[in-house]
Amino acid sequence: MGKSIDYGNLMHNAMRGLIRQVLENVRKDGLPGDHHFFITFDTMHPDVELADWLSDRYPEEMTVVIQHWFDNLEVNEDSFSITLNFGDSPEPLFIPYDAIRTFVDPSVEFGLRFETQDSDDDDDFDEEDDSAISDSEVADFEPAQKSDTHVEKNDAPKEAEIVSLDNFRK
Repeated sequence: MGKSIDYGNLMHNAMRGLIRQVLENVRKDGLPGDHHFFITFDTMHPDVELADWLSDRYPEEMTVVIQHWFDNLEVNEDSFSITLNFGDSPEPLFIPYDAIRTFVDPSVEFGLRFETQDSDDDDDFDEEDDSAISDSEVADFEPAQKSDTHVEKNDAPKEAEIVSLDNFRK
């Protein structure tokens, strides 16, 4: 056993499990009420699959909206796939959970932000930094780039609140 408990890695895994469970529920039952999601992910992640024109347009990260129209939602242990509409052009996406940078449901002011780790091995987390969300990011969250998916003009998203797990540490 190592010198310390890697809380950062444990929190990231738990938050990804939460996203997986939410998406699994949506796959089975559809989106309830006014729920919808902004999911920002790393388009350069080696396992992300998207059309070349999308990766050219969003070379670092992309935010997709799961709201009015989506199809073929498949939820797996480590990833999900979905077909979304980009300017009347349905495009399939394959997104591993570890490529997700933010997950926001503005209808209930809920959001998660995953810290990016600058290390040689992206799967290892720095033992010194075990916080998944910094307090400075809690107040300043805005979804990154908006996607071309259809969002009706009268559906203005509410400000999302990012939950900081540091508040619950002793």
